[in-house]
Amino acid sequence: MSNKTGKKLFDFVIINGIIIVLIVVVAVMSFSGQSVSVFLNGDRAIYKGNTDSNYVSLMFNVYWGTEYITNILSVLERYGVKATFFIGGSWAEKNIDLLRTIADKGHEIANHGYFHSDCKTLGRQSIYDEIYVTHKLVQNTLGQTMTLFAPPSGSYNSLTLQVAQQLGYNTIMWSKDTIDWRDKDSALVYTRATKNVKGGDLILMHPTAHTLKALPDILSYYGQHNLQAVTVSQNINGTNG
Repeated sequence: MSNKTGKKLFDFVIINGIIIVLIVVVAVMSFSGQSVSVFLNGDRAIYKGNTDSNYVSLMFNVYWGTEYITNILSVLERYGVKATFFIGGSWAEKNIDLLRTIADKGHEIANHGYFHSDCKTLGRQSIYDEIYVTHKLVQNTLGQTMTLFAPPSGSYNSLTLQVAQQLGYNTIMWSKDTIDWRDKDSALVYTRATKNVKGGDLILMHPTAHTLKALPDILSYYGQHNLQAVTVSQNINGTNG
């Protein structure tokens, strides 16, 4: 067995072990009534960042499109841009090395739930599991604590906000949607990411071939119009760094 194959097998065994343990822990905590985090001021979803700034943020929701991520990272690096990658837990479990690469490149890692479930249809414990298992998976893999949660498909309700807040998360939506998952047209992606764009905008994307194709032109447009692409946390906090 090669070292690379052995490493991947080791990661697979370890991560699956972590998932099993976490599910048991979450179940136990639900009965004991304990909380794992402090409360935040997250009683509403955030649709925009600092509108008094020149900041815009690219948000990549990741459950698929793995084959395009490396090239997307290369484009972002070429333009000196940091983005926020909202990671699906089930994707992360299968793509540990790529998850580490995204983080090593200095991009923000955020939570997109584990199974891409519709949070509006879930009970409290299921929402908790969706967020918390992904949280611990990323924390144990990267040593990072995530604080931003993007509900899959943008579907949430007051219970979603409450559970996210309990776990120390702000719930993040978007102000511009490229709809790149549906419309496989790089020109449309470009238009939706740039038309009437203003400081504070949060721009939703996915790792697709047409998004990758449009990305250099989008970043060039931002540069030409004095817009600085930063992470979502930097945008909503009004800081650069």
